[in-house]
Amino acid sequence: MTTESNDKRSRNTFKEYFQLGEVFGYFFRGKDPNRPRSFSLRMMHGINKISLLIFLIALIILISRHIF
Repeated sequence: MTTESNDKRSRNTFKEYFQLGEVFGYFFRGKDPNRPRSFSLRMMHGINKISLLIFLIALIILISRHIF
């Protein structure tokens, strides 16, 4: 390993691993006129949003069961 890869690893903090801004930004982003608009692409993003919600709900349930 080089020193650059070691520096990148040491810069990650515990707080950075639990940032959910990009996840929630995926649900509430605005319309982009440059983004292609097809039916299959909209359905793919819809399914992705549903699967992310189910994953986050399951993660909350697992954490709450472990704590309580």
